Amino acid sequence: MSDRLLGTAAHRAFIDHEFFKQVSSRNLSHAHVETFLGQWWHPLHYFPTFLARCISVLPDIESKSAITRILSQETGARSAKAAHEVIYADSMEKAGYDRRAVTGSVPFEETAALVAWYEQCSADRTSALGGIFATEVTDLLMVSAIGEAVKRESGTERNAWVDIHVQQEPDHVDQATSAVFSGLTAEQEQELLDSAEQMWRRWTAFFDRLAAETGMIAPAGRS
Repeated sequence: MSDRLLGTAAHRAFIDHEFFKQVSSRNLSHAHVETFLGQWWHPLHYFPTFLARCISVLPDIESKSAITRILSQETGARSAKAAHEVIYADSMEKAGYDRRAVTGSVPFEETAALVAWYEQCSADRTSALGGIFATEVTDLLMVSAIGEAVKRESGTERNAWVDIHVQQEPDHVDQATSAVFSGLTAEQEQELLDSAEQMWRRWTAFFDRLAAETGMIAPAGRS
């Protein structure tokens, strides 16, 4: 099942995105990186709600426990100051970015569609698991890319938000994988696969927009 998920065209297209290829070499302005950060905030802020909704539709305690572990880490494991979104806002402000722009920017159309899919796919077990798996197996790639943009533009060598993902993400992937392989029918496996592909497509559209904002790719509708 894992091989099927990671072998899909949607996954391959996402991990080969131009944003990830160019972010470490392209000159980015302060405004560009601040735009990245302001758009990233929206799925970051919604993610704990997404996980909580997923837990509510998972039927077995093993899956609930696995995803609850991820949710606990995302929300700071008993300390709100250690929540990922708090670390994110604090660390980006320390790097020189306007906190209001980071946490209060209007979402792009693609960003809003991504968050809407997170809400939609958390409505039932199989689509929820597909959304969780698709996110967790590619999260470190995305975080590293955003972190690289911040590092190169701001000159900040260490970023607490990136560090916490390097520390916790392997466990998140393990927990997501454990939940996926909790006994599904062939039909349910296909539904999970479809959900994961939809998630990668929406993340691709998200990074298409970010890449277009900096000229990495042509805006949609242009050749």
